[in-house]
Amino acid sequence: MLFEFIKYVSPTWYFNLTPRSGESIFNIDFDSLSKEEKELLFFDPGYQTESGRLRDLAYQAIKKGFVKTVHVKSLPDTEPSIFDNYRFLRKYYHPLWSGYVLALRLFTLHNPVREIKAWLLNSNVRRINLNNSVYPHEKKYLNHTSSLLASEPKVSVIIPTLNRYNYLVDVLKDLEQQDYHNFDVIVIDQSEPFNPEFYSSFQLDIQVIHQTEKALWLARNTAIKKSNAEYLLLFDDDSRVEPNWISEHLKAIDYFKADISAGVSISLVGAKVPESYSFFRMSDQVDTGNVMIHRRVFEKIGLFDRQFEKQRMGDGEFGLRAYLAGFTNISNPYAKRLHLKVGEGGLRQMGSWDAFRPKNWWAPRPIPSVLYYYRKYYPKEWVIWGIVIGVLPSIIPYQFKRSKSLMVLGSLLSLLLLPLIGWQVWRSWQLSSQKLKEGPQIDSL
Repeated sequence: MLFEFIKYVSPTWYFNLTPRSGESIFNIDFDSLSKEEKELLFFDPGYQTESGRLRDLAYQAIKKGFVKTVHVKSLPDTEPSIFDNYRFLRKYYHPLWSGYVLALRLFTLHNPVREIKAWLLNSNVRRINLNNSVYPHEKKYLNHTSSLLASEPKVSVIIPTLNRYNYLVDVLKDLEQQDYHNFDVIVIDQSEPFNPEFYSSFQLDIQVIHQTEKALWLARNTAIKKSNAEYLLLFDDDSRVEPNWISEHLKAIDYFKADISAGVSISLVGAKVPESYSFFRMSDQVDTGNVMIHRRVFEKIGLFDRQFEKQRMGDGEFGLRAYLAGFTNISNPYAKRLHLKVGEGGLRQMGSWDAFRPKNWWAPRPIPSVLYYYRKYYPKEWVIWGIVIGVLPSIIPYQFKRSKSLMVLGSLLSLLLLPLIGWQVWRSWQLSSQKLKEGPQIDSL
């Protein structure tokens, strides 16, 4: 972990963990960078320790879209000071977060004099927007002639669907318009009633598999096993894409020599679209509604874990598994989709809108599979902080996630409803313990 205090504000960030190879993505040799690269980073002399200054540079580099150029020199083993940790928070997070962390540190009996002093000494530090100047991959990328595209590898577009024929028609029309042609479409249709005639009018190489069990990860795994393609492109049945969608996924994989192209999703409802979706960077997520994955990834780490069936975070867990195995995952702004997030059919017919918002007040919070995922990979202390920052604002309905004021209101309401929420979290913990006892349900390819 770059800075200790990240565990309070982003405890389940992929990059808090180190791949099994032991090679951290944060290793950086500032002196070896070009003049243009150095100008994108700010060497901050305000840190007390050399470790703090170098870790700050590494954090900037990853957030600004440096991909391959920084993996040269290991960071110092010495940890940054408490002062440095508060400085880091003030620089890159909303000011409320540093106050939140101070309160947690005092509540957990850390030295109050040292904590308050370090916090006060950083009170004049202003937040920096790292997205104002990012690594200019686009200049070379746009002029890149992709040998992978020229070789036309086989791609399978995989679409699970459940009672969304009204939306699936536009999905398939968009695929008909793709400028890349060596692909097939595998649809796992779980709809009732099942309508096989629906697919007959499309000018596509479509294989339709009728699945009676309503199960998203079973559907994706089944389609992956059926495919003979080199690249698997996972898609949702309530999305719209541009004609260059497939080709931009392949081009990015070729340009960055990556294993995964994580396309960005622009949602009509829910949280605000992050600024980081506008440029190439190392991705800290996998969204199985828009991601291209090389077949070798599945061959090495297996398919999706069916412990997440009818719940949440199955794609997040797969993405972390791939990261820990050393695969390169690139966030791709050119392979974007419009995610309609319709309220009918699909996973929302079986489950919840997101990881921390159950369908009713008597259901566990967060969804048990979320704690199964957190507890499987992260230290218990980090899991607890993840629960705190996830549960508190989750009282506010999903469609209001864009409103920061309502999120704060949700956190305050959570304090009033603490007994009920405590029971929900306890119940989720018990159910996740059962999942951990059963173990992962991951098939091999």
